[in-house]
Amino acid sequence: MRVNYAIVYVSDMKRSVKFYRDVLGLPLKFETPGWTEFATDGATLALHACKESEADADEYERPGRWRSGFSVPDLDAYHQRMVENNVPCIQEPEDLFGARIAQYLDPDGLPFSVGEERQKS
Repeated sequence: MRVNYAIVYVSDMKRSVKFYRDVLGLPLKFETPGWTEFATDGATLALHACKESEADADEYERPGRWRSGFSVPDLDAYHQRMVENNVPCIQEPEDLFGARIAQYLDPDGLPFSVGEERQKS
């Protein structure tokens, strides 16, 4: 297993891009109003725009929260291990955005995503 990405949920994309790019010095990979990635060595750092109002926001995707993403060679085997260890699953393994992904909660309720490594052609 390896750390694949970290998503930071932000309330103001332009302000956050300016901070991570101009203040922290991370090189911008690409930017959109809803999703931005930085060209880092190793794992990807992504910003995800979300609703500022707590009443409107998904409980896991509020500004100031973050989500880690891991990569495993066999998501079905990993999922079975999580089930056997009673790890709460908030999204069963499924194909999303060109990848196979599942989501779980850690002991403090922080969500994390696990994706299956893509086979190289």
